[in-house]
Amino acid sequence: MVPPTSRRSETDPVSKHHHTALETLLSRASADTLVKPAPKGEELEAILSTAMRAPDHGKLRPWRMALVRGEARLALAERVVASMKRLDPNVPEQKIEKRRTRFSTMPLTIVLGMHLRPEDKIPLLEQQLAVGAAAMNILNALHAEGYGGLWVSGDIAYDPELATELGFPPPHALAGFIFVGTPEKDRETPKRRSVAPYVADWTGAPVSFEADKQ
Repeated sequence: MVPPTSRRSETDPVSKHHHTALETLLSRASADTLVKPAPKGEELEAILSTAMRAPDHGKLRPWRMALVRGEARLALAERVVASMKRLDPNVPEQKIEKRRTRFSTMPLTIVLGMHLRPEDKIPLLEQQLAVGAAAMNILNALHAEGYGGLWVSGDIAYDPELATELGFPPPHALAGFIFVGTPEKDRETPKRRSVAPYVADWTGAPVSFEADKQ
């Protein structure tokens, strides 16, 4: 452990930057109600570029991001509704309208695709995890720049026909959709749960977690 006397002071630029970055990560939360503007141009490119820093065994870069904006939002919403009806002919009309509204009005939707290589030596699970890590980098970057993001999935994310319509035919697949915009109003960050129940020291025997005992 670094002795307290040798640590950088809070007035040191490097230390201050580190503190700010950590606080940003600790304050991130999903934003459900999003309005314009969404990032665009070089700002959006920089945010999406954080995906390229995700852990990626084998350097396969399996993440793919299709951006849906403007009039294309209406077309995406109708494809989503068609998928819902295909998966469940008895889907409630209320659920249909809710999804149609969300997909057609979000300032920006990122269709998160997984470009998978089943034949590669890298296990599929690790390829999928890399996509998840890339998505988390994007969500953190959105928050850091003052925007909001919400990663959604649901049954439609596992519909191979919808995935094909969006450009991800088997063996590729969808990892969900990231809604992007500006939070409609400032809101308090939800209370963060303690991490303690999810952490344990391994000392030679199988670990157990307090979180699993609740």
